[in-house]
Amino acid sequence: MKILFVCTGNTCRSCMAEAIFNKLSTFEEVEAFSAGISVVPGSRTSKHTASLISSNFDLDISERNAVQLTEEMIKNSDLIFTMTGYMRDLLRNHFDSEKEKIYTISEFVELQGDVIDPYGGDIHTYEATFHMLRKSIELLLAKLKEDKGKTY
Repeated sequence: MKILFVCTGNTCRSCMAEAIFNKLSTFEEVEAFSAGISVVPGSRTSKHTASLISSNFDLDISERNAVQLTEEMIKNSDLIFTMTGYMRDLLRNHFDSEKEKIYTISEFVELQGDVIDPYGGDIHTYEATFHMLRKSIELLLAKLKEDKGKTY
């Protein structure tokens, strides 16, 4: 199973979600990827995102290049999680045939609200986003385990 996390620029939230998911997941055949709707060419993971992933998971993503979302990624993913309702709606409208697999991460795990974009904020803003994503991904992993074998 391929899970795709999507945010705006793929330098903060979605790459953070990808790293958290892949580090916490015990599923052998499930892997997360991430991409951004509007990537600035040449951009990399934000300093605070890289720092939080390093300190929490001993994983270095500081040199990771942002990835632009493509139609192929949408079609090749089994589940797609956006950070906001706006992004979900944008993708569902643009990829009508794929809309059944596109959710916000929060709605899928039955939490309220969008994932805060920490871009440009201080480390405390990034920590809030990290903790929100970690909680959401822990719930997601539990749901996937519970729903094992279910096709989304």
